[in-house]
Amino acid sequence: MNVKIEELPRSILMWDFIPKGITGVFQRGSYRYYNKYVNKKGSLTGVSMVLAVYVLFNYILPFLQGTQT
Repeated sequence: MNVKIEELPRSILMWDFIPKGITGVFQRGSYRYYNKYVNKKGSLTGVSMVLAVYVLFNYILPFLQGTQT
């Protein structure tokens, strides 16, 4: 979706912010990610990217929780 700067406010107002619309956005994103990275035969790129984010998240989370106490 190509949006020019002057069209940005109109474009944002056209987005669907109801729960069904938000879940649809996440579904389309996950389908797009799956088809681009995971659905290739012999490719570990998508799985390794998800694993790397999981490891990074679990490494950073205890530091964030420790500073809030």
